Parts: sequence; C-alpha cells; structure tokens
Amino acid sequence: MQKVPLAICLVASIAGAVVPSRAANLFIVSGAKGPELRFLRAELDKFEIETGNKVSITKVPSLPSDQLAQYRLWLEVGNSDVDVFETKVTWAPQLVEYFLDLTADVRDVISAHIPATIASQTVDGKLVALPYIADTAVLYYRKDLLAKYAKEPPKTWDELAATAKEIEDRERAAGNKDLWGYVFQADLSEGLTCQALEWLAPSGGGRIVESTGDVSVDNPSAAAALTRARDWIGAISPEVVLDYDDDQTDDDKLDDGHQLWQAGNAVFMRNGWGELAGSAAVSSAVRGKFDVVALPASAFVGWNMAVSKYSKSPRQAVQLVRFLASPEAQKAGAIALGRPPTLLALYDDPDIAKAQPILPRWKSALLNAVPLPSVTTKVKYSELSFATGLAVHDILSRRGSASGELAKLQVKLTALKGAGW
Repeated sequence: MQKVPLAICLVASIAGAVVPSRAANLFIVSGAKGPELRFLRAELDKFEIETGNKVSITKVPSLPSDQLAQYRLWLEVGNSDVDVFETKVTWAPQLVEYFLDLTADVRDVISAHIPATIASQTVDGKLVALPYIADTAVLYYRKDLLAKYAKEPPKTWDELAATAKEIEDRERAAGNKDLWGYVFQADLSEGLTCQALEWLAPSGGGRIVESTGDVSVDNPSAAAALTRARDWIGAISPEVVLDYDDDQTDDDKLDDGHQLWQAGNAVFMRNGWGELAGSAAVSSAVRGKFDVVALPASAFVGWNMAVSKYSKSPRQAVQLVRFLASPEAQKAGAIALGRPPTLLALYDDPDIAKAQPILPRWKSALLNAVPLPSVTTKVKYSELSFATGLAVHDILSRRGSASGELAKLQVKLTALKGAGW
C-alpha cells in the first residue's frame, strides 16, 4: 500500500476538507492593519506551508462602510479576483446572493461555535459565512475606585448611573475635577444603533424590529430608556461623547473616549476587545486598575469569512476559511491580539487565560448578547440602522423628545418595511 505523505494528512486534519488536487493562488480581502494585518499574514504563511496553496491579501479601507461599498462594486459585476471576504456580522443578509452556502463544508464544526455567531450568518437556511471573531461591547470599570467606595460592578443601567454619579461627585469633591462617571460612543454611526438596542432590550423597550418583522420602537419603555441615556450627558458623561465613534478603525476621530479613559478620567467605559491592549499599556494610567464585566445588555457584533461564488478555486477557498476559523488559529489570535474567539471551548483554555486574563470575561456577554435585526430586515438593514442612529442621535442631542422622535422613526421604518422585509 502506498503511504500517504504526513503533510497531506495534516492538511486534511486541519482544514477538514478534501485535499485539493492542485495548488491554487487565492486572494483574501481584508481591512486589517498594524498587528492584525501582521497576524493575518503569519497565519496565511502557515496555511501556504501546510497546503501548497498561495494566498495574497487584497487591501481595502479600514472603515466597514467603505469596505461594504467596495465589496458591492466587485460582487455586483461578478469579479473573480477575490476568493475569501472578511465580513461584518450584519452583512450576511445583504450579500447572501454572492457567497457560497458553507453549511455542508463546515457541518462538523458548527456546533463548536457560540450559537449567536452561527445564527447571525444564517440566512434562509444558508450559512453565508463562517465566524472567526466574536465581539460585543463590555463595561470597562475602575476596580480601584469601586473598591475605594465599596461598590460592586453594576448589573442594570440604573445601577451604573447611580454608581457613576456617586463616585464622580465624591472624587471631584476630593479634587479630581477631570473625572467622569461613564464614557460611551454617541456619534452617528451603526454603533449608536447597537447602543440603542442595548438600552431598549433590558428595559422592556423592544428590539427595534422584532423577529416577527414588526417595527416596535414607538413605545413608552423605549422612550424612557432613551430619555435616561440622554440625561447621562452633562451629568455622568461629557458632552463630547456625542462625537465619539465606537469604530476604532476611524483614524479621523481624535479621541473616541480612549484617551479620556486611559488618562484615568472615567469610572466606567463601554468598549470592545480592541481597548484591552491600550488600557494595559505601560503608558496607560489605568494599567492594573481596571477589569470588565458584561453590560446590562450588549448587541452582538463580530467578523466572519465568506467564499465568493465567483471564486475560481472554491474548494481551496473553503479550506482557507476553515483554517483561519480553526481552534488553532483562533487560539493564536486570542493570545496574540486579545481577540474573542467564536469557539466556546476556548474561553476555558488555560493558555488564553494566562496570556489574556481579562478575555474570558467576554464569554457571559457573548452568550447573552442581543442580535441586531439584520437577519430579519435583510437588504434594508443599512437604511434601518442609519434611520435609527439618526433618531437616537437627535434625542441624545436634545433636538427632539424621545417620544416624538420614536414616533417619527416608527413611521419611517414601517414605510421602509413596506410589504415585507
């Protein structure tokens, strides 16, 4: 019997797919930069050694909105120059017609992923992309200040506001005039839609659009939740949060709350995993003084990998997607970058806990994250998100009352729905 080379056995084991009969030249599109880009290149180098395929990175702008626009330009004309696309969680319903259904190719690994990650990429029974970075915002807090005033991390928005206000007042009275209670991101962006959902869902205010397709924003509980958030500004949050964007890839934003937090001038901050490295840096005033806990509710976000239906090498492209989403690759990303894995078992991995001791805190937040209504609203999600963000920004900016703006938003989203999503 002819022996099968060890290298081929490794490829079959790691990629979980049929070994291709010939090497391919693959292209993956990415907006990564800095350490993330270097990490991606290193992982691709491993894939090349193990499979014999070659992979090049096609760069796109870092801003997700610019990426999506570029993807549409390529895909709508059937461009076959890109095999694998990195996609944001909300793009699956908008690009479903251009990507292969991965269900059969990854059926054996689906159950290992956090359920919300798979659900977010499943459209009409089709798995549009395989998740590889799970994310959701968490609450960063100053554990030294909470200990000083004998406070526990808050579990509700009202507890957060009360604790933030008390510590802010007492610290300012003691001479710490620059301290704020809570920093969040209220610029007009998709991040504001995420936060609106985070404020509404645990307050009985609905989920903007329910899983049934019904628009649900115009209700007293939603108005009360947004009024509460509006009242934070100027009390426990600086006015400048109205200009803070939670998209950390936006180089045009001067602060985004990171500088204020890292300077030691906030008790609480809402942010994602990308803030871990900056907060723990030697130059950070909160180094060794902070921890994270799940928010009262958080919107589920994250990144995935899809295979273009125009790919000239679909079998090898699927193999690459499986490789980058494998336990080995996700573990390496967690250790090197602090990226939250989509594989549930990795949150109990001792090597990850040693290298990134705060990262396992994301597990509870991810398991209880609230899905954005992208799967329900499909190709209309971007319009829905913009309209929602605009209404919420007007409320927070005091350009209109919560009840009045939500009533107008209800009419606008109902018209957008039309005969159906």
